[in-house]
Amino acid sequence: QVRVVESGGGLVQNGGSLRLSCVVSRSSFVIATMGWYRQAPGKERELVARITSGGSIDYADSVKGRFTISRDNAKNTASLQMNSLKPEDTAVYYCNIQDFWATNFWGQGTQVTVSS
Repeated sequence: QVRVVESGGGLVQNGGSLRLSCVVSRSSFVIATMGWYRQAPGKERELVARITSGGSIDYADSVKGRFTISRDNAKNTASLQMNSLKPEDTAVYYCNIQDFWATNFWGQGTQVTVSS
């Protein structure tokens, strides 16, 4: 069984920064893509950023230039550095991993709240 665990959420003021971390329980598990999604109240879950095993990165337009995703393939960890946070970034953030058979695994989510 693969477990995905996020950490690093919290309350921050408008313009502040947070760093989210994602750890996969099995370091030997082969991961194709690691990503971060978020879901705000009353809205659908949306992609924030994702990174492939080869280092290709996609960002949502709303976070480009402010968020940075990274991963450590050897440790099966990923991070999301979030700068210049805005109230509209408030959401539950989920780490997602996908293996090479397109099977998805999700973490339990971590709350990020940005006060205005």
